[in-house]
Amino acid sequence: MTPFAPDSIVLNRKLPLWYQVSQSLRASILGRRPQDPLRLPTEEQLAEHYGVSVLTMRQALKELEDEGLITRHRRRGTFIDPDARRGAPVRLLGSVDAIVAQQSGMTAELLEHGPAPVPAEVAEHFPDLDEVAAYHRLRSDGATGEPTNHARNYVRPELASRIDPDDLLRWPMTKVLRDVVGADISRITDTVEARLADPETAKLLQVPLLSPILHYTGLTYDAAGRVLDAAVIHYRGDRFSFTVTLEAT
Repeated sequence: MTPFAPDSIVLNRKLPLWYQVSQSLRASILGRRPQDPLRLPTEEQLAEHYGVSVLTMRQALKELEDEGLITRHRRRGTFIDPDARRGAPVRLLGSVDAIVAQQSGMTAELLEHGPAPVPAEVAEHFPDLDEVAAYHRLRSDGATGEPTNHARNYVRPELASRIDPDDLLRWPMTKVLRDVVGADISRITDTVEARLADPETAKLLQVPLLSPILHYTGLTYDAAGRVLDAAVIHYRGDRFSFTVTLEAT
């Protein structure tokens, strides 16, 4: 059986290598298609693929094993757990691949997409535009079908013309912009706050009206400081938590 083939990444030497590798591999695992094989390459093959030591690779795999995404069997190899729960806590440590991993791994339904006036809530981030490309997706747990979050992305029109909507059913917008469209992503800023579910959110996420939700705003910038994508995501408060780790320098 052909081993599962993970995506490639460019490593940032300012962040722990094991962490970056684990997040990239996590995104690949959660974004896998049902027909993709469950067996991972060997530690040595993965280490060569990512350009890290076997010890670093082993530490990255342990992170995924502790999360329940993979199981390791002596002599048999390492396997993706097809029944692993996808709604794990979000852990962010300053890499684009962490954002991709955070957004990956759920069944997505594209509710609507197309050109739209710039919404008031993100207008300050698109001062040069009157219109953006809007994408609205509902994400659900792949095993239970339970809605977990709904996301609205507002993207610059010149980028949207190169986006295949079918890609958004498999991958998060960040990955599509970076790896498919080829956008020059310089940084991403995240804001998370507690809110109460409005009627639309309560209906989509199947939660009581005014129940707690996590309101997330993610802004993706290019090197010139322009916002390429403004993401507004509502997470079910009973399914998600956000953990930010600060590394001492």
